[in-house]
Parts: sequence; structure tokens; C-alpha cells
Amino acid sequence: MPDVPFRSVLFLCVANSARSQMAEGLARAAWGERVRVQSAGSAPSRVNPDAVAVMNELGIDLSTHRSTSVDDVDRDGVDLVITLCAEEVCPVFLSRARRLHWPLPDPDRPDEDLTAEERLAQFRETRDDIRGRIDQLTRAGLPKE
Repeated sequence: MPDVPFRSVLFLCVANSARSQMAEGLARAAWGERVRVQSAGSAPSRVNPDAVAVMNELGIDLSTHRSTSVDDVDRDGVDLVITLCAEEVCPVFLSRARRLHWPLPDPDRPDEDLTAEERLAQFRETRDDIRGRIDQLTRAGLPKE
């Protein structure tokens, strides 16, 4: 596996409840201790139970994760920032860190009339998209958009 050219990555979205939490869990599973992985949001809420459920399907436990504010992240300790917002305004993270943008729709769309299984399917789709991007990042040894 190629060595990644960063030692610390921050995944950002608005609520830090689904996309960035799943990205954090997937990246930690892929990179282990080689990379410090964090996630945060501009309006942190809670970790979405559907995100916890679909990550459990892969053996990744998010049950102890907490939503974090982007304001609480040490700006000097981040080499790479990956934003995951699509239809909403992504948080701003002022630092010299390299940036990537992965525009992914929020899988938690409470305004849509979906069954529980349809909702989980949206979370699985987002999880699998993030996993593919992390795999690509890892294989290439450098960030890909």
C-alpha cells in the first residue's frame, strides 16, 4: 500500500452526524495509526443512528463517536481537509492544509417519505461512495477528487 503524503486528515460537513462520521470511521479502518483522522461540522448535532447501523455492517463501530465543532479542531495539526457537502454550504476551515471536496448528498433527508429500509439504503450508498474514495486515495498514495 502506498504511503499517503499526509499525517492528519479532517473530514468536514455541516452536522458532523453522517457523512463525516462515516468517513472518519472508514479512514481509521483503512489507515490505522499511520494517519490521525478527525471529523467535525459547522453545526454539530449528534451521530445519526442510521450511520452507526450501516457502519456496523462493516464491523466499524461509531457508537462512541460524538459530533464535534470545526471550531474545536487544532488548525495547525491538520494536513488535509476533505469537505463532504453537496447541497448545503460547507464549513470553512482556515488553515494551510491541502483541500479536497467530495460533494456527497446528505443521506439523512427527513423531508422525504421513506421506509426505514429505503433510508438505510441511502446511508449505504453514501458509505460505499466514501469507502471507494478512501480506497482510491490510499491506492494512489495522494489525494484524488
